[in-house]
Amino acid sequence: MNKPTFQILYFEDLSVGMRETISKTVQNEDVIGFAELSGDHNPIHLSEHFARKTRFGGRIVHGLYTASLISAVIGMRLPGPGSVYISQSLNFLGPVKIGDVIEVSVEVVELTEKGRRVRLHCECRVGGKVVLEGEGVLSVPPAPKPRLATA
Repeated sequence: MNKPTFQILYFEDLSVGMRETISKTVQNEDVIGFAELSGDHNPIHLSEHFARKTRFGGRIVHGLYTASLISAVIGMRLPGPGSVYISQSLNFLGPVKIGDVIEVSVEVVELTEKGRRVRLHCECRVGGKVVLEGEGVLSVPPAPKPRLATA
């Protein structure tokens, strides 16, 4: 990923149109690791022999691995640490293959003062083509109140 550092944005820091993007090149080890972590050992992800016979013509990356990169942007960049998922919709529009560079973007599309809710448009692209899109709703903490000095 190209932005390893994090930033913390509070609800008051956010505005509609704010956007963050990271990119990640998918490695074979990522797919194997995700299979181990998730328990999803579907051979379409792990066996070139099996996957070659499918409509994809080769191994594809787990869809939820791709979706997990959205969580990385949200948890580390926009809004960053302290934000908590309420919901996430996902529409899978195309395959991701090992070696692909996934560009993952989230954009603030709505802010709701009550409950400090933020609605985000989420998108993953490979080679300029949208392969996954959806919408996330988060709860974002308020900015800390300054402490008064005590004598």
